[in-house]
Amino acid sequence: MRVLFVTTEMDDFVRVGGLAAVSAALPRALRSHTDVRIMLPGYRDVIEQLTHIEIVGQCDALAEMPACSLGRSSTRDGLPVYVLLCDELYDRPGNPYGDENGQDWADNDIRFGRLAAAAAELAAGTLDKNWAADLVHANDWQAALVPAYLAWREVEVPSILTIHNLAYQGLFPRESLRRIGAPESSFHIDGLEFYDKLSFLKGGLVYASHLTTVSSTYAQEITTSELGCGLEGLLRQRSNAHELTGILNGIDESWDPRYCQQLAQPFAAGDWKGKKANADYVRKQFGLAVSRGPMFGLVARLVHQKGIDLVLEAADEIVGAGGQIVVTGTGEPRIERALMEAHRRRPDAIGVAIGFNDAQARRIFAGSDFTLMPSRFEPCGLSQMYAQRFGSLPIGHQTGGLAETITDGETGFLFQKPSAESFLGGVKRAFSAFTSTETLNAMRLSAMARSFSWDLSAACYNALYRKMLTS
Repeated sequence: MRVLFVTTEMDDFVRVGGLAAVSAALPRALRSHTDVRIMLPGYRDVIEQLTHIEIVGQCDALAEMPACSLGRSSTRDGLPVYVLLCDELYDRPGNPYGDENGQDWADNDIRFGRLAAAAAELAAGTLDKNWAADLVHANDWQAALVPAYLAWREVEVPSILTIHNLAYQGLFPRESLRRIGAPESSFHIDGLEFYDKLSFLKGGLVYASHLTTVSSTYAQEITTSELGCGLEGLLRQRSNAHELTGILNGIDESWDPRYCQQLAQPFAAGDWKGKKANADYVRKQFGLAVSRGPMFGLVARLVHQKGIDLVLEAADEIVGAGGQIVVTGTGEPRIERALMEAHRRRPDAIGVAIGFNDAQARRIFAGSDFTLMPSRFEPCGLSQMYAQRFGSLPIGHQTGGLAETITDGETGFLFQKPSAESFLGGVKRAFSAFTSTETLNAMRLSAMARSFSWDLSAACYNALYRKMLTS
């Protein structure tokens, strides 16, 4: 079974959010079942890290999208990777989606329309003469038009679109239709049109053979007006037709504190001296005071969705009760500034590192007693899984993947509403558990015993792939 996995991030090369971790881990877990190949835009970071790229095909210009080349390479462990080579679209500073100031590139419609159109050509067998896809697995709005281009070209290859976060939809002016070579007839309420704009994501929701999300709870939530982002009617329709499935993400095997070389000191469940060594290291690294109180970690994209404002609102109470807060991540400038101001106010108790460093994040999970996850919504979430494996009990809003992966009162704490009052209720329960060594250690042992292996997710996707091909 030949599967083309189309994504715009992959941990091996470039990371913005959780999509990168999924794109690195899921295809690897699928390798024993399928001939899975990844397709990525040829960003500067990707090109620099691939040792040899063989040109296997050429894409002609389409509408305002330039001609480009398709290269084939592989990861260090042999996973095949196709790279779309077009310097004028992808060889830029900043991240995959925007410039160094966090502003989206003005031509993102062309950049990701070009990716989707080329992926459809590759799937059809017209780019790499030695390979075609039996099925396409597209991810998020940037790749959502792959099923649409397949349909417009009458290529009968089934497709799956995974929605990692419905809030990001890829909205563009109507004239983008012409820029990306989409048929005028596709711009209507049952096509790409969304409140007189072109929605890449909606195109995928309409044209994909099947839709998945990254947890069963989120698959239900997005069919409601509260979390459906204006697309709940279409999603209910797909769900009622059994064409929407929730498959929980996993985490890779490197998240094992016994063998993780990035920690200040690796440790096993029950080795609380080893955990304390990481806490001491983190306190020293962030310039925090020596403390016997709990440490609360926050490793997240610093955006409104993640409820960082709730943490800021609760910070004085947490610190006043003897706790310390350690934060790392990047995101919205106003949230970054607010966190730095909180740090300046209490440098002994609030540590903030703007930016993302994987080793530092791992040490925060290893050293913290609790991990803060007050997300307003959370399609899946990975931090709560990382945290549990490293003995840091997550405090999360009962939504999406958090509701599925945190066992309340056993491996962490769930609170009901995305409000300061409800969040503080969860924090107070954590403080209470911290005062009882027996309770705290029992919860840590339960959390660290959890398995979030990709094997189960891969088996579910493999079954879905095969079902798609037989139907």
